[in-house]
Amino acid sequence: MTLSRTPITPNGPSQDDDPETFGRREQDWRNGAIVYQVLVDRFAPSAQLDAKRALYPPPKVLREWSETPQRGVYLREAKVSSHELEFWGGDFASLRSRLDHIQALGATVLYLNPIHLATTNHKYDALDFLQISPEFGTREDFLRLVADVHARGMKLVLDGVFNHMGRNAPVFQDALANPNSPWRDWFAIGPQYAGGARAWVGFQNLPELALENPAVRAYLYADPDSVVRRYLRDGADGWRLDTAFELGPEYLRELTRAAHQEKPGSLVVGEIVNYPGAWLDSIDAVMNFNLRQIVLGLAAGDIAPSPACRMLERQVNEAGSAGIEALLKSWVVIDNHDIPRIATQIPRESLRRMVQVLQFTLPGAPNIYYGSEVGMTGGDDPENRGPMRWDLVREDNPELLWMRKLIALRQQRRALRVGNFRLAEANRLLAFERTTDRALETTIVLANPADRAITERVLLANAFLMDDTPLVDALAPAELPPVCNVQAGFITVTVPPESALVLLPRERSLGGYSRYKRVR
Repeated sequence: MTLSRTPITPNGPSQDDDPETFGRREQDWRNGAIVYQVLVDRFAPSAQLDAKRALYPPPKVLREWSETPQRGVYLREAKVSSHELEFWGGDFASLRSRLDHIQALGATVLYLNPIHLATTNHKYDALDFLQISPEFGTREDFLRLVADVHARGMKLVLDGVFNHMGRNAPVFQDALANPNSPWRDWFAIGPQYAGGARAWVGFQNLPELALENPAVRAYLYADPDSVVRRYLRDGADGWRLDTAFELGPEYLRELTRAAHQEKPGSLVVGEIVNYPGAWLDSIDAVMNFNLRQIVLGLAAGDIAPSPACRMLERQVNEAGSAGIEALLKSWVVIDNHDIPRIATQIPRESLRRMVQVLQFTLPGAPNIYYGSEVGMTGGDDPENRGPMRWDLVREDNPELLWMRKLIALRQQRRALRVGNFRLAEANRLLAFERTTDRALETTIVLANPADRAITERVLLANAFLMDDTPLVDALAPAELPPVCNVQAGFITVTVPPESALVLLPRERSLGGYSRYKRVR
């Protein structure tokens, strides 16, 4: 099969400085969004729990909100671990009751882990993609959630698990038992497979869908009443695709085009745990795990600042035909439901804050995993999927105050949301600029992962950043003096250990005279 190399969204030059480019980017909600991720079962306690208890029959277990998840034992008959059948009872109604928190934080996108009918708590084992899991509510409850999210000026992205289904899915059970089943060729079935069918990375509870079958693709995304299209018509604004790199570039391209046909401007972002590169010709955006590795490698001392800079520049230069346009839409992930929480990964506050500064200043859309904004901890699954700690949502919580500061910075700085990316010339610091068509919107980021302060003379190859312009630290108190001044394109700056500076140009007060009057 010959694969088309036509980009899914032709966007023109990747680092265009035309003012219209930045205006267009600003009009696209997908660029530089603030994404807030929620596991519906774990986000907010249900007010209707007693009325729902029948929805959790054995071997399912309904836990108290004060309990934390612990790894269970493998249940051979169910072919899942016991902790996958433990529930905390959150639903759409309880999520709606806490949208104020998400909105006040400054999130622009609400991303929900799977909501379709499934056996487990995580819902990655679909029984029927077109049915809502009753523990969460009904289709009408979902539509009310959509309306509430949109009324707050936010978008809603759903989780599409289209590589596989659940073993208990009626279509799979019929296919497994009946050689003449109309669903037989929806799966790869035979004695050569453990459990009788090809399953995702060997997990027998997750039989893989045969995407090569046109009927499967029609059901998932190609038909007018397919899964992808129906939820978009119901008000969803996009899809995050689970294990997207295993769907392959051609089917990703087809799915993305189907989504755009149904809802122009919708988002398709893929869980692609590879180098992004050419994948961005098949999909709008990726969950940027490669970027995560660079940032965490820098923090751990495994990657020195100089090669980290080259890696970042290469990723931008090789981001498919769309270039930085695709990276602006890509999600910058540090923690989520598959990864230990950031406070557990990086217990040292100074390094953790440096990583978060980079998460919020590098090109892309920062992904906030529920509870990370208040300092929740948790190791590998299931410990990282604990119920939301509402007791930590307090005005004196330093983690919450820090997160609000980072989000406010992005809201205030257009360059961080939709700006281009350019390296600054440094040796022992990770140093880069985010730029637009306006010189005074330039944002300079310098990160020092070392355990000692570093002073360095750094070249800013920014022709319109005027000589003698003061640079102030956006994350420091406003009353502090400038950190340094631009001197013929250079700055000499000291960055404290395990920290990052975000420097903003401040025009000098020259009695009404402006050096920027003809270069804005």
